[in-house]
Amino acid sequence: MDKQFETAVALLRNAKHAVAFTGAGISVESGIPPFRGDDGIWSKYDPAILELSTYLSTPEKVWPVIRKLFFNYFADAKPNAAHLALAKLESAGMLKGVITQNIDNLHQEAGSKNVIEYHGNSKTFICTKNNQHVSHANEVDFQQPYPKCPVCDSLCKPSFIFFGEAIPVNAIEQSEWHAANCDVMLIVGSTGQVVPAANIPFVASRNGCKIIEINPEPSAFTYEISNFVLKGTATKVLSELITKLNF
Repeated sequence: MDKQFETAVALLRNAKHAVAFTGAGISVESGIPPFRGDDGIWSKYDPAILELSTYLSTPEKVWPVIRKLFFNYFADAKPNAAHLALAKLESAGMLKGVITQNIDNLHQEAGSKNVIEYHGNSKTFICTKNNQHVSHANEVDFQQPYPKCPVCDSLCKPSFIFFGEAIPVNAIEQSEWHAANCDVMLIVGSTGQVVPAANIPFVASRNGCKIIEINPEPSAFTYEISNFVLKGTATKVLSELITKLNF
């Protein structure tokens, strides 16, 4: 067994407070395209389409694109072996939680209980008038020009974070608490290009946390803070970790 892999297994087995930090790469094998890269969503669409001000002012133009990107693509996605592996680690008490940049809900569907959604979730909708969660995606009429609040008929928006919108305070506080207290962090499928989320592993590293990175290619973390780099896809590497940990 590779020495780095062997050490990573020992670190997880002996960790007092291990957490996972996940990005789009963990969901690629579930059929969800990444945002960045040659085949990423932003290679085909202008990111400005997700500016909050654009959505609020011209929802009838933005909603069809959002519907295609985040609901048609996500509709048939299921948790893969990597999501299931993290849920197993949590269930066994080896993982205290998952901090995710993803909005696809696949960690929850895999069985993870303590999921901190840094960028929100696509499964629920918020009324832009009263800022309250008003409906589930299954209850939204996707054929309307744009989603409306069932209570006041105002514009609704998906509960994920648009450009120009603040990160939820609870997500920031919980992520920072884990970063300050964890002794092992698994980075899975994150390029480290999206801030402020990408700052979280750096905070953990400064606090003495050991960083185990799982990515098929080098990231912004690889040569800066990663103590151990397990090169490969999320499903392959995490499945091997689970096997070595006797799950």
